[in-house]
Amino acid sequence: MDFEPPFQGTCKTLLQNPTHYHDKLSDVDECELPVIDLNNLNFGHTEREKIVSEVAQAASQWGFFQVVNHGVSQEVVNNMQYEQKRLFRQPFPKKVENNLLNLSANSYRWGNPEATCLKQFSWSEAFHISTTEIPTMRTEHKSLRSTIEAFVKTLSGLARSIAEILAQPLGIKPVYFEENCPARTMYQDQVGGLEIYKDGRWLGVKPNPEALIVNIGDFFEALSNGIYKSIKHRVVTSQKVERFSVAYFYCPSYDVVIKSCGKPALYRQFTLREYKQQTQIDVQEIGEKVGLSRFLL
Repeated sequence: MDFEPPFQGTCKTLLQNPTHYHDKLSDVDECELPVIDLNNLNFGHTEREKIVSEVAQAASQWGFFQVVNHGVSQEVVNNMQYEQKRLFRQPFPKKVENNLLNLSANSYRWGNPEATCLKQFSWSEAFHISTTEIPTMRTEHKSLRSTIEAFVKTLSGLARSIAEILAQPLGIKPVYFEENCPARTMYQDQVGGLEIYKDGRWLGVKPNPEALIVNIGDFFEALSNGIYKSIKHRVVTSQKVERFSVAYFYCPSYDVVIKSCGKPALYRQFTLREYKQQTQIDVQEIGEKVGLSRFLL
């Protein structure tokens, strides 16, 4: 099909020599992430404290959790899925062109040319769209642009609420978390494929059509000084059906300093710019992201 990236050709050598890949991708137990109901968030102090406790426990024990009654309508999600499929089914040569959506260079990414083994190869494609670039998208993609705007508008409010909840047990002012802490909120379709590494084994995350998934991420672990956990995760590609997901990253500016709130600090302070530069170096040199361990004291 003309919309598919040339994965087979790119990883031909890796497929011929599939060594050093011992994870059993298909033989994992399924789990259900903790589910946090946000419906009663503004229904009084007692209800809010209950939600704060549930979120803090999930963030410290799992690093991932699901939220329901989150305020993102099913219509917004459905519209996003529809526009997403239309975009990815554009011919591959058009997607590679930076002027397809009038985005910055390297907004469209696929595979991993630096992979040295199958474990590192990314059998996926993605558009990385900054919120500042949405208004500049080409007029012929007006429907896609308005759909992304609606999605971002609701997700940004949800992200702020979650930041406030996570800040409370740590005694940090919510504004600090809002300005300095990236996290990822995502929706995965019913194909599934998301797996997390917990207690020494991989677990498949059971899809929940009513939930959004929140990933604590490296910055939250650094800010909380290890109280909240950023855990290893991956997505396993289905051989029979496509998987679609949409992720919203709630990020600080590139030069804001990320500093652990506890003492003694587990991590040295760093900026988002430093973190991304180190990740790029790791991917180029060893084929995969190393993450927060690079900043341990």
